Amino acid sequence: MGICVWLSAHGSSCLELVAVVFGIISVYLSTRENIWSWPTALINVSLFSALFLESGLYSDTGLQVVYFVLSLYGWYEWLYGGAGRTAITVSRTTQTTWITLGGIGIVVWAALGTITSRLPGTALPYVDAATTTVSLIAQWMMTRKLIENWLIWIAVDVVYVGMFIYKGLYLTAFNYGIYLALAVLGYVAWKRSLATTA
Repeated sequence: MGICVWLSAHGSSCLELVAVVFGIISVYLSTRENIWSWPTALINVSLFSALFLESGLYSDTGLQVVYFVLSLYGWYEWLYGGAGRTAITVSRTTQTTWITLGGIGIVVWAALGTITSRLPGTALPYVDAATTTVSLIAQWMMTRKLIENWLIWIAVDVVYVGMFIYKGLYLTAFNYGIYLALAVLGYVAWKRSLATTA
Protein backbone atom coordinates (compact mmCIF):
# COMPACT_ATOMS: atom_id res chain seq x y z
CA MET A 1 0.00 0.00 0.00
CA GLY A 2 1.35 3.43 -0.97
CA ILE A 3 2.13 6.07 1.64
CA CYS A 4 -0.55 8.42 0.24
CA VAL A 5 -3.23 5.73 0.56
CA TRP A 6 -2.12 4.93 4.10
CA LEU A 7 -2.13 8.61 5.08
CA SER A 8 -5.58 9.09 3.58
CA ALA A 9 -6.90 6.09 5.52
CA HIS A 10 -5.57 7.68 8.73
CA GLY A 11 -7.05 11.16 8.22
CA SER A 12 -4.07 12.81 6.55
CA SER A 13 -2.69 13.28 3.03
CA CYS A 14 0.50 13.40 1.00
CA LEU A 15 -0.06 17.15 0.61
CA GLU A 16 0.05 17.53 4.38
CA LEU A 17 3.16 15.31 4.66
CA VAL A 18 5.15 17.25 2.05
CA ALA A 19 4.07 20.56 3.60
CA VAL A 20 5.22 19.30 7.00
CA VAL A 21 8.62 18.21 5.67
CA PHE A 22 9.31 21.56 3.98
CA GLY A 23 8.11 23.42 7.08
CA ILE A 24 10.49 21.55 9.35
CA ILE A 25 13.40 22.09 6.96
CA SER A 26 12.61 25.80 6.67
CA VAL A 27 12.34 26.41 10.43
CA TYR A 28 15.48 24.38 11.14
CA LEU A 29 17.40 26.47 8.60
CA SER A 30 16.03 29.64 10.24
CA THR A 31 17.43 28.54 13.61
CA ARG A 32 20.82 28.31 11.90
CA GLU A 33 20.37 31.75 10.23
CA ASN A 34 20.71 29.95 6.88
CA ILE A 35 19.43 31.94 3.89
CA TRP A 36 17.93 28.76 2.35
CA SER A 37 15.23 28.94 5.02
CA TRP A 38 13.39 31.44 2.80
CA PRO A 39 13.10 29.48 -0.49
CA THR A 40 12.05 26.35 1.42
CA ALA A 41 9.50 28.51 3.25
CA LEU A 42 8.01 29.56 -0.10
CA ILE A 43 7.29 25.92 -0.95
CA ASN A 44 5.99 25.21 2.56
CA VAL A 45 3.49 28.07 2.65
CA SER A 46 2.19 27.31 -0.84
CA LEU A 47 1.34 23.76 0.21
CA PHE A 48 -0.18 24.76 3.56
CA SER A 49 -2.31 27.38 1.83
CA ALA A 50 -4.04 24.64 -0.17
CA LEU A 51 -4.36 22.39 2.90
CA PHE A 52 -5.89 25.05 5.16
CA LEU A 53 -8.32 26.15 2.46
CA GLU A 54 -9.66 22.58 2.30
CA SER A 55 -10.00 22.54 6.13
CA GLY A 56 -12.01 25.76 6.42
CA LEU A 57 -9.21 27.59 8.28
CA TYR A 58 -9.60 30.74 6.22
CA SER A 59 -7.49 33.04 8.39
CA ASP A 60 -4.64 30.56 8.22
CA THR A 61 -5.11 30.24 4.46
CA GLY A 62 -4.72 33.98 4.11
CA LEU A 63 -1.80 33.84 6.51
CA GLN A 64 0.09 31.55 4.15
CA VAL A 65 -0.33 34.08 1.33
CA VAL A 66 1.11 36.81 3.55
CA TYR A 67 3.90 34.42 4.62
CA PHE A 68 4.76 33.99 0.95
CA VAL A 69 5.24 37.75 0.60
CA LEU A 70 7.10 37.98 3.93
CA SER A 71 9.38 35.11 2.86
CA LEU A 72 10.38 37.05 -0.25
CA TYR A 73 10.91 40.14 1.92
CA GLY A 74 12.88 38.17 4.54
CA TRP A 75 15.08 36.63 1.88
CA TYR A 76 16.00 40.13 0.69
CA GLU A 77 16.37 41.60 4.20
CA TRP A 78 18.65 38.84 5.46
CA LEU A 79 20.94 39.46 2.49
CA TYR A 80 20.76 43.25 2.13
CA GLY A 81 18.80 44.74 5.08
CA GLY A 82 21.80 45.84 7.11
CA ALA A 83 23.76 49.08 6.96
CA GLY A 84 25.15 49.69 3.47
CA ARG A 85 23.00 46.87 2.02
CA THR A 86 24.84 44.23 4.04
CA ALA A 87 23.38 41.16 5.76
CA ILE A 88 21.46 41.94 8.95
CA THR A 89 22.45 40.54 12.33
CA VAL A 90 20.38 39.39 15.29
CA SER A 91 19.10 42.24 17.49
CA ARG A 92 16.55 42.96 20.24
CA THR A 93 13.09 44.46 19.76
CA THR A 94 12.79 48.07 20.91
CA GLN A 95 10.01 49.26 23.24
CA THR A 96 8.57 51.44 20.46
CA THR A 97 8.41 48.44 18.12
CA TRP A 98 6.65 46.36 20.82
CA ILE A 99 4.02 49.05 21.35
CA THR A 100 3.46 49.45 17.62
CA LEU A 101 3.19 45.70 17.02
CA GLY A 102 0.84 45.29 20.02
CA GLY A 103 -1.51 47.98 18.71
CA ILE A 104 -1.52 46.59 15.19
CA GLY A 105 -2.06 43.08 16.57
CA ILE A 106 -5.18 43.99 18.55
CA VAL A 107 -6.77 45.78 15.58
CA VAL A 108 -5.96 43.00 13.10
CA TRP A 109 -7.18 40.24 15.47
CA ALA A 110 -10.50 41.96 16.12
CA ALA A 111 -11.11 42.72 12.45
CA LEU A 112 -10.05 39.30 11.20
CA GLY A 113 -12.06 37.44 13.84
CA THR A 114 -15.18 39.46 13.07
CA ILE A 115 -14.88 38.99 9.31
CA THR A 116 -14.10 35.27 9.35
CA SER A 117 -16.78 34.48 11.95
CA ARG A 118 -19.35 35.43 9.30
CA LEU A 119 -17.98 33.09 6.63
CA PRO A 120 -19.70 29.71 6.13
CA GLY A 121 -17.73 26.71 7.38
CA THR A 122 -15.32 28.76 9.47
CA ALA A 123 -13.65 26.80 12.26
CA LEU A 124 -12.69 28.56 15.53
CA PRO A 125 -12.76 32.06 13.97
CA TYR A 126 -11.38 34.08 16.90
CA VAL A 127 -8.75 31.52 17.89
CA ASP A 128 -7.75 31.19 14.22
CA ALA A 129 -7.63 34.99 13.89
CA ALA A 130 -5.50 35.31 17.06
CA THR A 131 -2.94 32.70 15.99
CA THR A 132 -2.87 34.25 12.53
CA THR A 133 -2.26 37.75 13.87
CA VAL A 134 0.43 36.70 16.34
CA SER A 135 2.12 34.55 13.68
CA LEU A 136 2.27 37.51 11.29
CA ILE A 137 3.93 39.60 13.95
CA ALA A 138 6.45 36.84 14.74
CA GLN A 139 7.19 36.27 11.05
CA TRP A 140 7.81 39.96 10.42
CA MET A 141 10.12 40.02 13.45
CA MET A 142 12.01 37.06 11.98
CA THR A 143 12.54 38.93 8.70
CA ARG A 144 14.29 41.63 10.75
CA LYS A 145 16.19 39.05 12.87
CA LEU A 146 14.62 40.26 16.13
CA ILE A 147 15.45 37.56 18.67
CA GLU A 148 12.10 37.75 20.48
CA ASN A 149 10.36 36.30 17.42
CA TRP A 150 11.27 32.87 18.82
CA LEU A 151 9.50 33.56 22.13
CA ILE A 152 6.34 34.51 20.26
CA TRP A 153 6.61 31.38 18.10
CA ILE A 154 6.92 29.24 21.23
CA ALA A 155 3.67 30.65 22.61
CA VAL A 156 1.69 30.47 19.38
CA ASP A 157 2.94 26.97 18.48
CA VAL A 158 1.47 25.62 21.74
CA VAL A 159 -1.95 26.96 20.66
CA TYR A 160 -1.51 25.68 17.11
CA VAL A 161 -0.79 22.13 18.29
CA GLY A 162 -4.07 22.06 20.19
CA MET A 163 -6.05 23.63 17.36
CA PHE A 164 -4.79 21.22 14.73
CA ILE A 165 -5.47 18.21 16.95
CA TYR A 166 -9.01 19.52 17.40
CA LYS A 167 -9.37 19.84 13.59
CA GLY A 168 -8.01 16.32 13.03
CA LEU A 169 -4.90 17.56 11.20
CA TYR A 170 -2.60 15.27 13.17
CA LEU A 171 0.45 15.50 10.93
CA THR A 172 0.20 19.28 11.01
CA ALA A 173 -0.15 19.17 14.82
CA PHE A 174 2.99 17.00 14.93
CA ASN A 175 4.67 19.49 12.60
CA TYR A 176 3.87 22.37 14.95
CA GLY A 177 5.14 20.32 17.88
CA ILE A 178 8.47 20.12 16.07
CA TYR A 179 8.24 23.86 15.33
CA LEU A 180 7.83 24.40 19.06
CA ALA A 181 11.02 22.47 19.82
CA LEU A 182 12.85 24.26 17.00
CA ALA A 183 11.68 27.64 18.31
CA VAL A 184 13.33 26.85 21.64
CA LEU A 185 16.54 25.85 19.82
CA GLY A 186 16.27 28.95 17.62
CA TYR A 187 16.06 31.24 20.63
CA VAL A 188 19.12 29.63 22.22
CA ALA A 189 21.11 29.78 18.96
CA TRP A 190 20.15 33.38 18.19
CA LYS A 191 20.96 34.40 21.76
CA ARG A 192 24.49 33.11 21.19
CA SER A 193 24.62 34.95 17.88
CA LEU A 194 23.44 38.17 19.55
CA ALA A 195 26.16 37.83 22.20
CA THR A 196 28.86 37.66 19.52
CA THR A 197 27.61 40.79 17.71
CA ALA A 198 26.66 42.93 20.74
